[in-house]
Amino acid sequence: MKTVTRISVYWKIQLIAWSITSLYWGGLAFFTGNFIWKIGLADLLLDVSIGILLTHLYRNFALKRGWNKLTLKRLVPKMVLSILILSVLYLFLIVGKLYLVRLFTLKYIGISFMAFFKDRQLSVFITGTRLMSIWVLAYHLYHYSRLEIERVKENARLSLLIKEAQLNTLSAQLNPHFFFNALNTIKFLVLENPYSARRAIDLLSELLRSSLSSTTGELVTLNDEMNLVKDYLELEKMRFEERLQIEIVTSAAVSNCLILPMSIQSLVENAIKHGIEKRKHGGFISVKTEEENNFIKISVQNSGKLFYETKNLGIGLNNLKERLLLHYNGNASFEIKELDDETVLATILIRSK
Repeated sequence: MKTVTRISVYWKIQLIAWSITSLYWGGLAFFTGNFIWKIGLADLLLDVSIGILLTHLYRNFALKRGWNKLTLKRLVPKMVLSILILSVLYLFLIVGKLYLVRLFTLKYIGISFMAFFKDRQLSVFITGTRLMSIWVLAYHLYHYSRLEIERVKENARLSLLIKEAQLNTLSAQLNPHFFFNALNTIKFLVLENPYSARRAIDLLSELLRSSLSSTTGELVTLNDEMNLVKDYLELEKMRFEERLQIEIVTSAAVSNCLILPMSIQSLVENAIKHGIEKRKHGGFISVKTEEENNFIKISVQNSGKLFYETKNLGIGLNNLKERLLLHYNGNASFEIKELDDETVLATILIRSK
């Protein structure tokens, strides 16, 4: 079975555009009455070849230098200089082509190359400038539109992921199992410790309020996120009592840094669900935030084991990983691993500006 080689859209556009351009100039010569078929065909093939050669070299150069990712302010001067250089190259190649084709076809022209060059240099240079300007502008406008479309798609996807994360968190908090445990704890405390019962009701109310009122598109300060985590852990401490030990260490240097909402909360909930709840004697949760080597480092360590592969983290953690990738564009990372002493360590690193 033969494999069919398909021509890419780029090469199709190159061939069609430069062929139409060359045919246009050939048509003008044909209708003026000074048309010679041998010269016309040679001009057609060489015009197309020269146009594709110059523009393809520019494309490769621009891609190698990363010009397609530059801002408009930085790109425009490079485009102007490139068009000028391309126009000069176009001038020498086209005039040389015109002279050689006529020399080989007619055998004798009766004029030196320098005289021939001076006679045609201005018109060919203007034509080259016009053609190269159109091609370079069209090329970068195409890539700019592609980048804008991708940016819009990524922003829309990020917005959906944030909403999904909030819904997952709210779902976990409104989950009958969680709600039942919280109400049972409060019921027990009403008789044993009324003050703690009132505190538990306040914490539960605050958690639900935060989930319902938090915005989907905005970042939150690390301090606000940690306040939510502290409320959650305090409520869980009332349930697990001595089975849960909590350690929270926060650095003042990063307290006002902006992070994704529900990011630390997701790690802490995961630690409770897959770590503490599965252990007869419970365990500990340690939450630390600090600045390390120009990174904001957030780590959540808990007693337990990893019951899944790191490539298959589950909905909540995969969601967090994708949100970090999309929002920080490669300047943030997430890792979760099991340590030797039957503890699990989850770490978020965000490059600080």
